[in-house]
Amino acid sequence: MAIKMEGPLSKWTNVMKGWQYRWFVLDHTSGILSYYTSKEKMVKGSRRGCVRLKGAVIGIDDEDDSTFTITVDHKTFHFQARDEEERERWIEALESAICEMSGQRNASSEHAATLEDFEKKLMETDAYLELLIEQNQALAKKIDECPNEADKERYNIIKVTADAMIEAIKHSIIQLQISKENLREPVLNGTINDGPMITDGANYGHFSGAARSDDDLPVPVVVNEAVPATSYSSSEDEEFYDAEEAKSPKDHDGSRAPKADGNSGSTIDPAAKAKVISSKEDYFDELYDVKDEEDLGSMEQHGSIIGHLLSQVRIGMDLTKVVLPTFILERRSLLEMFADFFAHPDSFCQIADMTTPKERMVQVIRWYLGAFHAGRPSEIAKKPYNPIIGETFKCYWHVPGAPESAEVSPEGPTPWCTKDNLSFISEQVSHHPPISAFYSENYNKRISLDGYIWTKSKFLGLSIGVHMIGQCVLSVLDYDEEYTLSFPSGYGRSILTVPWVELGGKININCAKSGYSSLVEFQTKPFYGSRKHRVVANIFEPNEKKSFVTIEGEWNGVMYAKWASGKNEVFVDTKTQPIIKKIVKPPEQQDEFESRKLWRKVTLNLKEKNVDAATEEKRRLEQRQRDEAKERKEQGAKWETKFFHEVGEHWVYDNPLVKRVKKKTPLMSRKEPK
Repeated sequence: MAIKMEGPLSKWTNVMKGWQYRWFVLDHTSGILSYYTSKEKMVKGSRRGCVRLKGAVIGIDDEDDSTFTITVDHKTFHFQARDEEERERWIEALESAICEMSGQRNASSEHAATLEDFEKKLMETDAYLELLIEQNQALAKKIDECPNEADKERYNIIKVTADAMIEAIKHSIIQLQISKENLREPVLNGTINDGPMITDGANYGHFSGAARSDDDLPVPVVVNEAVPATSYSSSEDEEFYDAEEAKSPKDHDGSRAPKADGNSGSTIDPAAKAKVISSKEDYFDELYDVKDEEDLGSMEQHGSIIGHLLSQVRIGMDLTKVVLPTFILERRSLLEMFADFFAHPDSFCQIADMTTPKERMVQVIRWYLGAFHAGRPSEIAKKPYNPIIGETFKCYWHVPGAPESAEVSPEGPTPWCTKDNLSFISEQVSHHPPISAFYSENYNKRISLDGYIWTKSKFLGLSIGVHMIGQCVLSVLDYDEEYTLSFPSGYGRSILTVPWVELGGKININCAKSGYSSLVEFQTKPFYGSRKHRVVANIFEPNEKKSFVTIEGEWNGVMYAKWASGKNEVFVDTKTQPIIKKIVKPPEQQDEFESRKLWRKVTLNLKEKNVDAATEEKRRLEQRQRDEAKERKEQGAKWETKFFHEVGEHWVYDNPLVKRVKKKTPLMSRKEPK
């Protein structure tokens, strides 16, 4: 091995482990940057991993004089030198090695089209399709507003032509996606790709009989296992970033992850790591409490099936009655997913602890912005079960830092929890349209939230949009305040390959009594550039048009507050904020129509990858719902809800805290600070 440079660097692993010390060796002949856990491990030849530099791009941060990145195959790896001088030496050596490797390329291959090029063009086509759909929708709106019937008729001819063109483009994209999956199969079945890749550890799964000495890297001998076409790491705790976004382990507004201190490795406090906290009396349900690793490839292998399904629907079509394949289901009910809005119960309950209207509004937004990430723990977008009418879900949380009393709340939504706990109940109150109602309260904090959501799904070309129609009322009883809020729309993107979720839409949050308000905008990723999952929130004082604080960041990452006073701070950090585990009764103690008991066989079969059995059980439940609805219609009977009732166009909980407290004791009064 011809060593060009070696020495210590720190490598970013993930938010749990942070920066870790490694000993790096650059071999300019092979164009490989290897790393080891120590210099001693390097001498023994115990390599931790390596980055192949062919086609790599070096990046530097002008705001930090010690960090740099290597981007290969849509993945970005982050490194930190001890100072600017050391960083420059490494960059110079790496760029020299990359140039040498680039010179070895076959000139004819420089312009050869690749599967990656094909995929980029498809993404561009999908982007143009969505633009056409938006323009067509704008045209439809103009036609509706046109006062002249003759002109409207002529415009409609254009509209019909545009509809036909969009349908043709949609079907063409689907066929191209299916072709791309067919092209991918030879690569997955053994075609060798000499593009950039990373191997981790001493496990060279695709090498056999590698001849080596103490100083040499393995000489690969190809066997039946395919060399991966993309970069990968066999280390389960490795964290990669999308190269197009150039995301780094620092915040997007300038704050950074802690720097490594010499050879000390990670500097992140273990107590600050994002984790799930459970209580000692909590029942452990293996079906629901064990999160299996998602198989990114499992979705792609079904691409042709999804393509066939989508070829049967039209753009803009309501998907409420469309039966989606079972393999894309998330293993829980939508009613349980709504409970994840309260995965940080301390943040919710602290609203009642704030002593001024301004502080309470700020805390409402703090809870709201941190409420979405727990419901989407996976990078892959999967669809929760559509709840059966009459289905319910009940749970509660211990509130970190709150005292634990033995006094239960028998009239509350979960009568077995104490008055210091945050309790939750949800019910599917309607099937057509599909409406879910939910309610949560903390008795001793005298705070509650009453809400409902009607989910309406639409097909948008190569995406699916889910609109959350409805509202919530958050009540702080001691101050007689009510905050009205709603929820953003969700979008499943890239549904023919590996789908992912993003949120979009503008949300107004208001308190009528205090006059404080907030505008929260969840920003969808533009077609080109920018980052995913962006959110911007502004909070306004009564009758003011200029906000006193602006919060920006990622709803599943870190959000930062910039105050009018000039102060900047971390507002919400979902990466380190503990998720408090919800406590659910064991299945044998649940009612027949409680979510986890109702869907248990479907969940078990999905967990065991028995898709046919899961599909059959799901079909049985849905058919029973249809049969019962038919029987009620024949008898002229109306469905009777269990815990919620309709008031005008809204659904509310039958026995909310505000009703029980007012009935038992006078509303407490507090003098607010001047």
